Amino acid sequence: MAEQTPGIFVRFAELSYPEVERLLAGSERKVALLAVGSTEAHGPHLPLSTDSLIGEAVVERAAAELAARGHLAAALPPIHYAVTEWAREFAGSTSIDAEVAIGMVLGTCRAARAMGFDRVVVFTAHLEPDHIASLREVAKRYAEATGEALLFVDTTRRALAARLTPEFQSGSCHAGRYETSLVLAIRPDLVRMELAAALPEHVVPLAEHIRAGKRGFLECDMPRAYCGAPALATAEEGREILDTLATLVVEAVTASFA
Repeated sequence: MAEQTPGIFVRFAELSYPEVERLLAGSERKVALLAVGSTEAHGPHLPLSTDSLIGEAVVERAAAELAARGHLAAALPPIHYAVTEWAREFAGSTSIDAEVAIGMVLGTCRAARAMGFDRVVVFTAHLEPDHIASLREVAKRYAEATGEALLFVDTTRRALAARLTPEFQSGSCHAGRYETSLVLAIRPDLVRMELAAALPEHVVPLAEHIRAGKRGFLECDMPRAYCGAPALATAEEGREILDTLATLVVEAVTASFA
């Protein structure tokens, strides 16, 4: 069997325009990967950039693996703003209108396709229901405009969620063990672990609250913008989760080319 020809992994924003021209002209199986994050409260112990940090790490890890499999894989600059209404009462949380969010993500994806990328992938670690709905709308409009599928790796779908941790599957995971472990694996310097260690486990049935029509952390009994068990977080678990998330992205791309 012939050996797999190595591909190329690039951070798109670090390239010059002649380098982009050469890469897109000379490569096959070109994949653009976009992380859509948020700027919002994640408990007293995690940074506002938590979702963006996770998304960017997943995209870069997936892109590196795709390059090892022979693709040109470009990690696009992440988008740091989204629909973030659930955290609106907490300082620093920054929400944008749904149509603005849809337009920004859709425009970025369509631009990547117009440049010559064969596949465009979107990944998000921000799980607010209206944000997920906005990305599903992006996928719908992208398909209508281009005649091709946008690869939105939606971890809220049951089949993908089942491959993640019990806390994630429970839904009680905002700034809990799941996300704190991930940030410990990515940027441990940004985790206020002395605060996380002192936070009691706080189980919140978010799915039930959503069905009941509640629309924010305070309404859902999350006065410190967290739920779950951040004190139990470890960097080792975070690395395992990162591997799984990156694998989900790689599988989606591989299946699309098959």
